[in-house]
Amino acid sequence: MIMKETTKLYTLLVYSENVAGILNQITAVFTRRQVNIESLNVSASSIPGVHKYTITAWSNEDQIVKITHQIEKKIDVIKANYFTDEQLFIREAGLYKLATDKVLDNPEISRTVRRYDATITEVNPTYTIVMKSGKTDDIIALFRDLDAFDCVLQYTRSGRIAVTRGKQEQVSEFLEQREKEH
Repeated sequence: MIMKETTKLYTLLVYSENVAGILNQITAVFTRRQVNIESLNVSASSIPGVHKYTITAWSNEDQIVKITHQIEKKIDVIKANYFTDEQLFIREAGLYKLATDKVLDNPEISRTVRRYDATITEVNPTYTIVMKSGKTDDIIALFRDLDAFDCVLQYTRSGRIAVTRGKQEQVSEFLEQREKEH
């Protein structure tokens, strides 16, 4: 009997030089393997001149290993690693635009916002902006609870941001080792 490998959410942390076109090269690896990217966040890393890509995708481990190796072969990629949620400290942000009249008419909406430790960042006669940072499940759960009040005008959430649970970024160790070798 052949056991099928289970699919789960993986987070890839990819470090590259700040070069135009590298994002396209990285995402093309997922496209060729027909793996959909769930979220993507790109920003400067803590190392000058190095950018960090935080990519989440549902896959099995065999497939994610192959994707990681293919990405790491790209000339401008410095380092790529994949992780499970337990290996990272993860956060996202959610923004919720609510109808102010409904928020004022129903105190349960404000209680719901407080229960999720979200913050009301702006209130005007038309809309109220609520912001929540945290884990993906909490951000989605707040949306569902607010949506049940029929007060949500707009909703969006950021891509995942993540750091490893280690002392420094793994790319730092790699760069230090590379520097010693040269």
